[in-house]
Amino acid sequence: MYKIYIENLTFPTIIGILEEERHTPQNVIVNLHVEYEGSSFLNYATICEFIENDMKKNSYLLIEDALEIISKNLHSKFPQIQSTLLKITKPDIIKNAQVSVELYRKY
Repeated sequence: MYKIYIENLTFPTIIGILEEERHTPQNVIVNLHVEYEGSSFLNYATICEFIENDMKKNSYLLIEDALEIISKNLHSKFPQIQSTLLKITKPDIIKNAQVSVELYRKY
């Protein structure tokens, strides 16, 4: 069993339900832990690019929606993935706190 840890992948995107969030990109921080089996390796740069492109393309309303869809799509694109622990943080949405939502999936 191999594990990949992608930590603090940071980029601006449209995410949220508030009117301002729908028009003004805000930074998100993505952390991903992947477990996989197989003789072929997973390219972590490709995974980072996949996540960032997906979030920018889809402009999710809810973090929970982004987690569900990205996790599902990662497994579809990389079937050797056996589990994902995906966390998305909105560091600037509340003045004195960072807000995160996390999803664990085993395939």
